[in-house]
Amino acid sequence: MERVVSLVPSLTEAVAATAPGLLVGVTDWCSHPAGLAATRIGGTKNPDTAAVLALRPDLVLANEEENRAPDLAVLHEAGIEVLVTGIRTLDQAFAELHRVLVTGCGLARPRWLDEAEAAWAALPPPRREPRRAIVPIWRRPWMVLGRDTFAGDLLARLGIRNVYADHADRYPRIPLDELNAAGADLVVLPDEPYRFTAADGPEAFPGLPAALVDGRYLTWYGPSLAAAPAALRAALR
Repeated sequence: MERVVSLVPSLTEAVAATAPGLLVGVTDWCSHPAGLAATRIGGTKNPDTAAVLALRPDLVLANEEENRAPDLAVLHEAGIEVLVTGIRTLDQAFAELHRVLVTGCGLARPRWLDEAEAAWAALPPPRREPRRAIVPIWRRPWMVLGRDTFAGDLLARLGIRNVYADHADRYPRIPLDELNAAGADLVVLPDEPYRFTAADGPEAFPGLPAALVDGRYLTWYGPSLAAAPAALRAALR
């Protein structure tokens, strides 16, 4: 594999950390590593498919949740190989990263992937009675983590149970008064996709302690997974 376009920020970082010379195209949202020398081809939801095709990639990396099927269909119809990942748990993340890097890109399995697996395997067992949390990802309107999410699985491994883990929707819209009445022990506020800060978010939950977490450690699947257990544990104390 010589020319790779990534439509997923997490996968961009994973390839860049392993063999940066492969990447010829990335999205506008691919922020890691800084200074990446690759053509920008638009957003994850609205990539410029003509620009992708002009780059003559051997492989395009995508994700079932982050990218739209019609855009991927355009690439398929043009004869481009598209590897679509599905990641809703940590175990799936490790398996898909191996598939992307080793099977898809033809690379040797990177050391950082082994280090990430080891870091998560070394965690102590979660507490018998996990803390209950609400995890907003947006405001105006308020949206939270629901069922079957990668971030929710990471939190569960850290002893945090998402109050809305059994909700019918993966990212439900819940009125603020309902969130405050949900019986949570804390509110977890990541800095992406909405950038919650100490001055923007905790004030909406006056009865709850707030944990501000780095969204990259909570939602990205790539090299950041190696440092994520320690960073998240520190933020959630």
